[in-house]
Amino acid sequence: MNKIVMAICLATGVSVIACNDSGNQDSVKQAEDSNAVKSRNDSMAMAVDKDAADFAVEAANGGMMEVALGKLAQQKGVDKRVKSFGEMMVTDHTAANDKLKSLAMSKNITLPDSMGTDARKHYDDLQKKTGHDFDKAYISMMEDDHKKDVDAFMKASQNLKDADLKTFASETLPTLQKHLDSVTVINKALKGKH
Repeated sequence: MNKIVMAICLATGVSVIACNDSGNQDSVKQAEDSNAVKSRNDSMAMAVDKDAADFAVEAANGGMMEVALGKLAQQKGVDKRVKSFGEMMVTDHTAANDKLKSLAMSKNITLPDSMGTDARKHYDDLQKKTGHDFDKAYISMMEDDHKKDVDAFMKASQNLKDADLKTFASETLPTLQKHLDSVTVINKALKGKH
């Protein structure tokens, strides 16, 4: 029966994610698996290579996490700079996520429909914190995360073969650098304050 469902999904071009009945698999892994199937099937082929698809999946996952954590910071943050930074995360990453979704659709790239397991764990861990403990943990996590993001987007802007995703990475990079600069200042201030 599962083979028939999979065949119908593949034949109609419907994403494997929509047909996956396991429900337990990480959404990032599902997107990667779907893209792998597409890369092997000429009738469903993506318009990009594996590196570009993997970058898009990771960028989407990270963007969803930034928005979710930004909303959490607006709710739970104590320091006004933390709340303001959370608001900036929601605004900027929502815009980047929307651009990426549109680009992925045009290239037949499957993106995760929810945060992956690791991103969800970060969210769950932060959700348990309160007060200044929340502020410090959130800002520290955002600094570490944005260092990784800046590095990943810089590499993508230099190395991706797909011109559109390369441009997306290049155009998003200054915003990520602005986030990193802001969160570094906030982190130093919070460490000096408490």
